[in-house]
Amino acid sequence: MKKKMVFALCFCNRGFMPGELIYGAREDMVKAVTDVGYDYIAMDPELTRFGGVETRDEGLLYAKWLKEHEGQYDGVIFSMPIFADENGAITALQDAGVPILMQAYPDEIGKMGFAHRRDAYCGKFSVTDVFTQYGVPFTVLKPHVVHPLSAAFRENLRDFAAICRVVNGMKRFNLGVIGARTTAFKTVRFDEIGLQKHGINCESFDLSEVFKKVEAIADDDAAVAAKKERLSGYTDFTGVPEKNFNTLAKIAVVIDGYIEEYHLDALALRCWNELETYLRVCPCVLLSELNDRGIVASCEIDVCSAVTMRAMSLASKGSCAVLDWNNNYGDDENKVVLFHCGPVAQSLMTCKGTVTNHKMFDKTDPGSGWGCNEGRIRPMPITISNCQTKDGKIVIYASEARFTDDPIEDGYFGCAGVAEIPDLQNKLIKLARGGFKHHTSICEGHYKAVLEEALTNYLHYDWVEID
Repeated sequence: MKKKMVFALCFCNRGFMPGELIYGAREDMVKAVTDVGYDYIAMDPELTRFGGVETRDEGLLYAKWLKEHEGQYDGVIFSMPIFADENGAITALQDAGVPILMQAYPDEIGKMGFAHRRDAYCGKFSVTDVFTQYGVPFTVLKPHVVHPLSAAFRENLRDFAAICRVVNGMKRFNLGVIGARTTAFKTVRFDEIGLQKHGINCESFDLSEVFKKVEAIADDDAAVAAKKERLSGYTDFTGVPEKNFNTLAKIAVVIDGYIEEYHLDALALRCWNELETYLRVCPCVLLSELNDRGIVASCEIDVCSAVTMRAMSLASKGSCAVLDWNNNYGDDENKVVLFHCGPVAQSLMTCKGTVTNHKMFDKTDPGSGWGCNEGRIRPMPITISNCQTKDGKIVIYASEARFTDDPIEDGYFGCAGVAEIPDLQNKLIKLARGGFKHHTSICEGHYKAVLEEALTNYLHYDWVEID
């Protein structure tokens, strides 16, 4: 996710239009893309008339060039400086295999004579109509026509880059499922074959194997020492007994081994109560560290939340968290306390957390829950989202909100924040009637439109509108 985004540039042409305008469009688009911090590839402009695509032969030439550069670009920008020829366009891009942004130039008052008039406003429909007929997905953003060097197009580019990250990252990935579903939590059931149909491969591991691997690691193992150093720098472990800290580090080493061997991009872990009963630790802080490291990690074996978090992490280029819809906040019907025991990424918190003994487990089995990373979630704009599997489909919702700086009393354990969500009560009714679970996933920033475009238009998830 840290690599520079690369866009393949494609320009249109049409015989009777002022093709000379394509030269300026190429310069504009290269500057627009590189100014935002992205990179580009483009076919040699000398290979076609004015460097655009018009005829079927030119389209085939561009398609061949794209194929030769497969894997080198994240998306295609189809620029229409003039009215496009739809035959050349669809021939060039029908097998692109990545998101396609349709950009059309605006005309200018005072330059509407035949030598300067672009008519791209109209030509854009010509292209999108034919792409729809062929079943080739594409992205159109506001405004309908936009100059590449405008502030509006800069925002278009950032949104399109996020769409490309989600589509390309979700198209095919590996999700580790560590442990069986907790019997009491039917709410986190999922359809593994339904996920596979959407390119999500689940790799399952039994907790008994985890326990055996942990037992086989010596306390003075170099990997354990390195992990303890990493975790000590990540958050405050000063109150954790050495034996429990060693166990947490060993579990982390085992999970890292699964990630490396099976090329896992995300995981969901059965976090209670075997780890607490037999190993005397709670793995919250390990999930927190994984989420900050870019490996999406969900607790309570919530695979669907891990799927959602993966999409949100790709969109935002940041950390995510899965949280309980946990408490009302006084009488404010648009505020809710979102909480989990301690798997929230440190980067989403107000400051470094403190690793504690899980108070719920400690109540009935003292000393069994070392590993909660307690703290508070910082104020920020957020996207909330989650999904479910249903009849072989992935059904998802998203909305936008913000974490406030409203206080939560010190006696409230775990990691939590107060979220202000417009029209919350009606949203909760829709979620309840839609069969969504008691969890929601969050990321920093507003990405509802990006998620909807990427997941429905390109990846064919089913969308539920709750706003």
